[in-house]
Amino acid sequence: MVVYRDDAIKFTQLYRLTDGEWEEEIKEDLKNLLSLGVQIESITCDGHRAILNAARKVCKGVVIQRCIVHIQRMCKIWLTQNPQSFAGLELLNIIRTLHKINDREQWGYWIVSLIQWHEKHKDFINEKSFNPLTGRYWYTHKMLRRSFITIKRALPNMFQYLDNLRIPKSTNGLESYFGHLKDNLSIHRGLSYQHRKNFIKWYLYFRNKANKRFS
Repeated sequence: MVVYRDDAIKFTQLYRLTDGEWEEEIKEDLKNLLSLGVQIESITCDGHRAILNAARKVCKGVVIQRCIVHIQRMCKIWLTQNPQSFAGLELLNIIRTLHKINDREQWGYWIVSLIQWHEKHKDFINEKSFNPLTGRYWYTHKMLRRSFITIKRALPNMFQYLDNLRIPKSTNGLESYFGHLKDNLSIHRGLSYQHRKNFIKWYLYFRNKANKRFS
């Protein structure tokens, strides 16, 4: 289920039941939202390529905020809780403070620490090994490198929330929403596929109705 939810009023503007996050479908959804008169100030997402491409093509000029928590979570998975290298341990400590950045002064210190880390370990993260069986080179510390590259590519869209307090810095609100839905679905595990779809539709309807009443 792909959901387009207004973080300020806690209202689901649009949803789609699909088998994946497809760029053409997301483009169509965003166009439909705009045609309905929805004013999109910003888009906070997990950074899936299809979402980013669709948003940039349809909502030109709209601010895109990468979910801070998602970046943290993925990097922690790749680095593990106990990195085997000193470079990995240092990067993990930098990543752990990411969600604590609430102003430009803290942002500045964090950026400096990331730059200093890269200058110190750039030869290590670019180190390559040779596989004689395939005749190819590959990055020796690929998970460490993947973590840094992910952060580097996301940087232009990681701190938009610092300049606009209305922009959520993560999709935690939506994750909580999905968690509640999953809990309710688990109670009715015996539902057929069609009945599960209908359950989800009614769930979204009544949650919207409740939020509208208390907003």
